[in-house]
Amino acid sequence: MEWTNFIRLLNLLFNGALTSIQLFFYTLLFSLPLGLAVALGRMSKRPYIRGPIKFYILIMRGTPLLLQIIFVYFAPSFMLPEGFRINLDRFVAAVIAFSLNYAAYFAEIYRGGIESIPQGQYEAAAVLGFTKSQTFFRIILPQVIKRILPPISNEVITLVKDTALIQILGISELFRVAKNESSRLFSTLPLFVAGLFYLAMNWVVTRLFHLAEKKLSYYK
Repeated sequence: MEWTNFIRLLNLLFNGALTSIQLFFYTLLFSLPLGLAVALGRMSKRPYIRGPIKFYILIMRGTPLLLQIIFVYFAPSFMLPEGFRINLDRFVAAVIAFSLNYAAYFAEIYRGGIESIPQGQYEAAAVLGFTKSQTFFRIILPQVIKRILPPISNEVITLVKDTALIQILGISELFRVAKNESSRLFSTLPLFVAGLFYLAMNWVVTRLFHLAEKKLSYYK
């Protein structure tokens, strides 16, 4: 491949990677806090709250993300009654589908972390006069975050690679661009270069989580 063609390929892949990175950040922005809310609802003592949330988690974790992307994009425009139909932007539909899916996984990680905290810490906080919200946000949650960083990092790394699924909606993300260029050039080089892009993004994610774990190591 000529040098000018290679530079053009890198430029195209970089633009595709920007779309993938946007989806990555928007998904984390919405799914991390939503996952915590879902986890608290999953742990609720009220059956009418706990039941629907357990069903939501089952659906999100029990069906393919690819199917969920298709459903979120097409359902509002085909399944809603006339007059209530919505034509979602493809990227917005992808963000919604990814956020709902990853929130379910994060919720179970949060729940495992919260339930791992000894009950005695809640009792000690109550004796000291802390309210339930103060106990959770000042005492419990910081410890939970430290404990759940490794499983959260696994999901975040998976998210980087899952961004390739939005090509089903015709969005020009990194892998779709690489596949198109590979077909145009009759070469596998664009796919290998795209793989290096994914590797670089996941290296950055891994380093950030490693630094976060070191930062929170004082809880040991």
